Order: sequence, then C-alpha cells, then structure tokens
Amino acid sequence: MEKYGFGVDIGGTSIKMSLFEMTGKMLEKWEIPTNTANQGSAILDDVADAIAKKLSDKNISNTDVAGIGVGVPGPVIEDTVVIRCVNLGWGRVDVAKVLGEKTGFKVRVGNDANVAALGEMWQGGGKGYQDVVMVTLGTGVGGGIIQNGKIVTGSHGAGGEIGHIFVDETEEETCGCGKRGCLEQYGSATGVVRLAKRALAKDDRKSSMREIQKLSAKNVLDAAKAGDDVALEVVEQMGKILGTGLANIACVVDPQVFVIGGGVSKAGTIITDVIQKYYESRTFSSCKEAKFSLAMLGNDAGVYGCVYLLLSDG
Repeated sequence: MEKYGFGVDIGGTSIKMSLFEMTGKMLEKWEIPTNTANQGSAILDDVADAIAKKLSDKNISNTDVAGIGVGVPGPVIEDTVVIRCVNLGWGRVDVAKVLGEKTGFKVRVGNDANVAALGEMWQGGGKGYQDVVMVTLGTGVGGGIIQNGKIVTGSHGAGGEIGHIFVDETEEETCGCGKRGCLEQYGSATGVVRLAKRALAKDDRKSSMREIQKLSAKNVLDAAKAGDDVALEVVEQMGKILGTGLANIACVVDPQVFVIGGGVSKAGTIITDVIQKYYESRTFSSCKEAKFSLAMLGNDAGVYGCVYLLLSDG
C-alpha cells in the first residue's frame, strides 16, 4: 500500500505544498511562488518539479506515492477539470490529466474552499463526522459542503458558494459578485467593518471604536469582547444574518456539524455562540442538533483536504 501523498494548494501568489503519510500525518510543508505569467502556463510544471525534487531529497520511491491532491481557486468538475481560475490566468484546464502526465501519479483536484472543508472533516474541527458544512469568514465568506465524506460540487462546480446566498433585499451596496445583499457582505471581515461604520454613523453613542483611525474586524470583535455596546450590536447583527443563512442551508443538507473558520473565527466563541443562538431559533426542528465547532487546521486545511481526495477516490 502506498505510504505517501502530496497536498498542493494553489493560490494566486503562492502554492502551499505538503508531504503526508496517508494516515493523515503531515511530514513536511513548504511553499513555492505562483508564476501567473503567460496565463499560468508554467504553474503545473513548477509543481511537478517541486514534487520530483522532494522525492529525490527524501529518497522516496515513486511506487510508495499514492498520488497528488490539488486545490485550486475556481470551480472544479469530476475531481479533475478546472472550469476557470481568474487568479491563475487559467481557462478550462484538465489539471488531473496534465499534472498526471508530468509526474506519472494519480491526481485528484478540488476547489480550494471545498478541499479545506474536507481537510477539517478529516483531521480538524469536523473530525469524527461525515456530513459537514464549513464556513470560512475571511475577506469574503467561503464554504464547503461535505456529504457522506464527499464534496458536494454541484453540476457547475459551484456547490458550497454560501457567501452568495441572498439575505437582504434592502442592501444598496454591491457585493464583489455583482449582486446586492449577499451573506458575504455581512459575515466577512470587510462586512463586519462595514456594519460597524454604519452603526457608528447611525447614532452618537460612546464607543471605543471611534478612537481607531483604520477600523478592522479584529478591532470590532475585540471591542465587543470588552463590552462595547455598539460593537456588541454589530456582532449580534452579524450572528443573526449568519445564523439565519446556516439555518436555511441545514434545511437542504442537514449537516452533523458546522465548522467555522477564517480570520474572523479567531475571535472564538463570541462569534459561534451568537451564530448558534440564531441558528437554533430559526432552523427546522430536525436540524437543531447540528454541532458548531471552530476550525483547527488554519491555512493547512487545504493541503489536508487535498490528500484526503486521494483516500476518498471512487
């Protein structure tokens, strides 16, 4: 039985790479720059070269390698084909075929947010469960849906794009996707700041946030932890919108656990508690027992999930 696997999480500026034992133990991780010149034509060559070098350095035989799992910032179908990756300069690319021909290994591919969810299910905040929804609260709101240990990709590779669930018809500002009123506009780091600025402009109550020249999501959440009334209202509003959105998702996929990750989640239970409160008050009765946990793998979630793609193949 093959002992090793590679996880490769391709981002717009760097490629995170890891060597794993197939038991789930990470042996080593490193990064290489993402060369997006000429529509990213050299990216998979660079990945293949980095893997070949690591195998040589570690004196690992090709016959001991289960394969390569790859995460990409775009929609993926059939665990092989990337439909489009704007950040990489790619159009439609059969990553599994191309990288497989360059390396001689089996290759499986997933959307970066989806493989992060898979990683958290395998070795992180969702460990022990097979039906998981991961919510990533970062610059935007990402997500991944796992059912019976498999990624739900949908027919167009867009399964799990929970940040663009419509939640507010009164919103006048435009989301990055071009629509208005998306979940991402309220649950992301930028969304938290926007809600805080709106709250501060609405009335003249005293708030420590007024003393900060360049407000960040961390500032808002720290102020809430310190008991700032305006900040607490912002967290309540954010939690209400997220909790309602997740309640709607649960009515469709009925997960065992929601795993909350991303930079905003570092605030801890002040976030998850309020999300769970609104979730439980608004979801279908049979879905109320879903657990809530914080993500545990941080930026490594993607490479863990990439390797799990190899285990879950077929």
